[in-house]
Amino acid sequence: MKLKYMKSTTFFLCFVFLISPYTCLSADALEFDIDAKSAILMEASSGRVIYEKNPHDKLPPASITKIMTMLLVMEAIDKKEISLDDKVLISERASSMGGSQLYLEPGEEKTVEELLKGVAIASANDASVALAEHVSGTEELFIKKMNERAKELGMKNTQFMNTNGLPQEGHLTTAYDIGLMSRELLKHPKIHDWLTIWMTTMKVGLPNKRITNLELTNTNRLIKTYPGANGIKTGYTADAKYCLSASATKNNLTLIAVILGSPTSQIRFAEAQKLLNYGFSTYSSVPIAKKNQVIREIPVEKGKEQKVAAITENALNVIVKKGEEDKVQKEIVLPDKIKAPFAAGEKIGEIIVKKDNEEIGRVNIITEKEIEPASFLNIFQNIMKQVIE
Repeated sequence: MKLKYMKSTTFFLCFVFLISPYTCLSADALEFDIDAKSAILMEASSGRVIYEKNPHDKLPPASITKIMTMLLVMEAIDKKEISLDDKVLISERASSMGGSQLYLEPGEEKTVEELLKGVAIASANDASVALAEHVSGTEELFIKKMNERAKELGMKNTQFMNTNGLPQEGHLTTAYDIGLMSRELLKHPKIHDWLTIWMTTMKVGLPNKRITNLELTNTNRLIKTYPGANGIKTGYTADAKYCLSASATKNNLTLIAVILGSPTSQIRFAEAQKLLNYGFSTYSSVPIAKKNQVIREIPVEKGKEQKVAAITENALNVIVKKGEEDKVQKEIVLPDKIKAPFAAGEKIGEIIVKKDNEEIGRVNIITEKEIEPASFLNIFQNIMKQVIE
């Protein structure tokens, strides 16, 4: 009878373990819990997830939405579609947003840089809409771009309905998806100029009325209190509760902690700090490649030039538990030669990083420049050059 009872108990415990929601989490995630509906800790360079709690639950993100808004603006600047010095005319629509804002007046002009500063530091809803209208002409077209970019980044459970995160039915994302867009935004060095400002002032208002020196204080208090903090965005609405995407860098390791649906502002910051502390105390970063690093020169067949530099598309660091750095192995996959023509930035290989035969990172190797096909004269000159040498 006793043996039968033990067997039944064992079966019951196994069944409970199998159906437990925690079985979907990583081993690291079992070590502690986070006081929030959803959370994730991600390494910025590789996108590796260190901790997760309900990472794919669709939830309202509040002003964390503005990470995508800032990302699209930074990408438009990189493409030279707009510039930081552009003057933006504030519309009635932008001015009417309410909530956290710069109190911009219709007809007022602000530069793209001033508006970005207002979004990054003060989470300004009016500045977000003004930027969207400047980039795409209308807020609706900009929102379409937001959703298209989300798909490109692999944000499978995200739907944006506005640019600033104000409550709207269907405006949902996940902790994991926020991690993806956060790491993409951090790739833009200039954005750190504003994300890391604690306090500043900005002149707002129309010249024919009253100009005010508006004091801006960063909504992300970790910028002031947490060593190495460098972003990114807070959020709050009654439905979303207290949200945060926090980033920090120490010893060449950048981590992103996302908190969604925390009960209080104080708790969201404390829980993000808990995640960051865990990551920095447990893991170390192993540098693999810098952005645009030359791996080697590749011979070119039938091209106007005979060689092209093979360079890395992005920087890559991988993370391992402290003490396991020597187990990291790097494999460079490149052809012996490539045939012209090809464009600059064309993928021709990869660096694959493994530990214990498991892939932990990968970066593309691309062509440094465009090479056109050789003409008959080019081919003849190359042959003569080889004969002379």
